Amino acid sequence: MDAPSKILYKDESYAIIGACMKVHRVLGPGFLEAVYEEVLEKEFIIQNIPYKRQVQLKLYYEGVQLKKHYRADFVCYDSIIVELKAVAQIPSVFYAQLQNYLKCTNMELGMLINFGTPSLTYKRIVNSKI
Repeated sequence: MDAPSKILYKDESYAIIGACMKVHRVLGPGFLEAVYEEVLEKEFIIQNIPYKRQVQLKLYYEGVQLKKHYRADFVCYDSIIVELKAVAQIPSVFYAQLQNYLKCTNMELGMLINFGTPSLTYKRIVNSKI
């Protein structure tokens, strides 16, 4: 018997991507990131996806909290960091940004969503430091 493959937060990720796809289907590319963020919040409410918007992420160095902090666009289901972009192509610095968010929070999964292309693009990033 095959062991089931473990996809982190599979159902939750599917719901988030579905909401993002609906927003992209309605708006298309070309808007500012802030517009997608506002509309996606409305879609999360419609689809009953639990979320927090513009979440301050605390940073630590050797167990001591720093004054500097990061801010995530959304944290959904209290477990998934969702970062939105609206660019023609995602540079590697955005992946690194999300990886840093995951490291500083010890969360397991981040999703980088790009509304700036003709078809919605997204990438799931797993925190490899856990």
